[in-house]
Amino acid sequence: MFAQIYAMQSAEEALACVEAGADRIGVLTEEPGGPYPCGVTTEECRRIFAAVGDKALKILISVKATPEEIIAETEDLRPDILHLCAEYRGSAEFKKQLNGRVPGVLLMEAIGVQDESAVEDAVTRASYADILILDSVSKTVPGIGAAGITHDWSIDRRIKEAVSVPVVLAGGLGPDNVEAAIAAVHPDGVDSLTATSVKENGILVRKDIEKVRAFCEKAHSFGE
Repeated sequence: MFAQIYAMQSAEEALACVEAGADRIGVLTEEPGGPYPCGVTTEECRRIFAAVGDKALKILISVKATPEEIIAETEDLRPDILHLCAEYRGSAEFKKQLNGRVPGVLLMEAIGVQDESAVEDAVTRASYADILILDSVSKTVPGIGAAGITHDWSIDRRIKEAVSVPVVLAGGLGPDNVEAAIAAVHPDGVDSLTATSVKENGILVRKDIEKVRAFCEKAHSFGE
């Protein structure tokens, strides 16, 4: 069971999360003042990825609007995994273009789990994506994820049983509920953003490293 931690805002924070047990770290790139929590500039993302190196898998959370912009950003930053969760949703043709331009980068598609329709959506996207991340949807944050709330894990379990690609469970997970979530869904990995972050004045400002450590330890020990 791997532990995936979002969203790094500095190289120092990323390395601290890796030391605390994170197997995968995610970075969201956007211009300052954008609508997404914890976004950083392209240059900061580059510094984070360089510092992490091969200590953990590096995930680029791209919120660009067009396939050309997304692939160009991926080509520039060279993550291990590209995560699509905003306006643009992938396709088999997009995956073909991505593989041609940036060989070896895995494609992770986000599934917004709001009702039973998520199962059909997941099966469709699993036909071309390398990984699925099952996440909650917020009324205040665009796209899928960063909602800080859980959703119906029974739907996630149905998705896990219906697809053959790895499944990451996300959505309001932290040290207090990750074991219950794993027991309910049996995913391949678990993801945390909000519940392992420090919030000030309603804004996520940095990672809580001790919560990251507790989350990772519980994920790694599940089933032992």
